[in-house]
Amino acid sequence: MKTPVVLLIFNRPNTTEKVFETIRQAKPPKLLVVADGARSDRPGEVEKCHAARKIIDRVDWDCQVLTNYSEVNLGCKVRVSSGLDWVFNQVEEAIILEDDCLPHPTFFRFCEELLDYYRDDRRIMVISGDNYQLGRKRTNYSYYFSRYNHCWGWASWRRAWQHYNLEMKLWPQIRDDNWLQSIIEEPHTAKYWQKIFQNVYEDKINSWAFRWTFACWLQSGLTVLPNVNLVSNIGFGSESTHTTKAKNIFANLAVEEMDFPLQHPPFVIRDAQADRFTQKYNYTLPLTKRLINKTQKVFNQYFS
Repeated sequence: MKTPVVLLIFNRPNTTEKVFETIRQAKPPKLLVVADGARSDRPGEVEKCHAARKIIDRVDWDCQVLTNYSEVNLGCKVRVSSGLDWVFNQVEEAIILEDDCLPHPTFFRFCEELLDYYRDDRRIMVISGDNYQLGRKRTNYSYYFSRYNHCWGWASWRRAWQHYNLEMKLWPQIRDDNWLQSIIEEPHTAKYWQKIFQNVYEDKINSWAFRWTFACWLQSGLTVLPNVNLVSNIGFGSESTHTTKAKNIFANLAVEEMDFPLQHPPFVIRDAQADRFTQKYNYTLPLTKRLINKTQKVFNQYFS
């Protein structure tokens, strides 16, 4: 393996240890570790953060270890964003894992080969290890193209990350000139993402990932998604920042082995059918929950 690997850690030594072990087996020549600091109002978090960082001391293969540790808590949005800014100032391309994203061993080769294959193709912004089609095979090739840049185990290049903007400075123009409708095409989906991006822009959602999605869409960027799932998120639960509900269809998804040599599609066309499925099951609230929210809104309007 020749590609640098990035590990984003915080306060979960139990999951960090499992992810670290998969990296240890892959033996990357360079490991870049980004860590956030403990929150002052969380008893015991200093010790948990320290325990997670101590795991990095176990590197026992020929590897250059670079660390970017914050001694204060920056939060998910700023810590990951600033950490990846630092990463892509150090290296041209990298494979990125968070402390709860447990990959199949073939994930690393999959990312490495495609980082090389699409290095100079600016249509491709992300290589992801995630497949959320719940067993549905969308292609006979090894992967397909999507507008959704899933980030539970992914890889990218400096040339792509340079478009990331923490403040989402272009959002007011995209919103007010109705460019999102041009990007998304489907009106109901555009309406959903307009609400998401507005909430992110106003810091009602503390997320670096939605900002990354926005950056990719502004460049008409595509993501490579594998035809089998290569990464399992093992971090759902009360200790997680966003994935707090343990009962989730995407929690602890099974992983499968990627077959090699890779079968490359002879075209670069987004799989609209797969994306519609993703929008429905990943990003749109279930009908029952939407009805409950609407009923509650009407009740509050007339009886509060």
